[in-house]
Amino acid sequence: MKDLSFDFTTLEATRNNILKIINTRTTEQLNKIPSSFNNNLIWNFGHVIITQQLLVYGLSKTPMYVSEEFVSKYRKGSKPEQVIQHEEIEELKELAHTTIKKLKEDIEKNIFGSYKTYTTSYGVTLNSVQDAISFNNSHEAMHLGTCLDLVKFV
Repeated sequence: MKDLSFDFTTLEATRNNILKIINTRTTEQLNKIPSSFNNNLIWNFGHVIITQQLLVYGLSKTPMYVSEEFVSKYRKGSKPEQVIQHEEIEELKELAHTTIKKLKEDIEKNIFGSYKTYTTSYGVTLNSVQDAISFNNSHEAMHLGTCLDLVKFV
């Protein structure tokens, strides 16, 4: 198996950069959808967590560490439908850390089975858990960029 230490370092750095934005905004700011956007800071934050779970765990038919409710609320194609309150924001913050920790543990335990090949909307075909982990970093970095744009308007 490929050494994933750089991928994990990158994932942690990107999540921490998004968390810095989340931790320094009010609930109102996190939920605000600026006129030129179709989502908000908290949706982007939830979306990166859910997408990592779907790309790595979902496509390998391995149980995820997020609820189906969160998957529905933050998956690709969804949009903010309601104000996200403090309790859920805190739960997402916790998931931002625990999903990385669990992924590292699960890679070490080699729990992943076969992987369902998937072509992303970015045009990249994922053939393995390792591909998914590597691609996920690009996805999360893209959403960090969106968050950096959003903070200018909230």
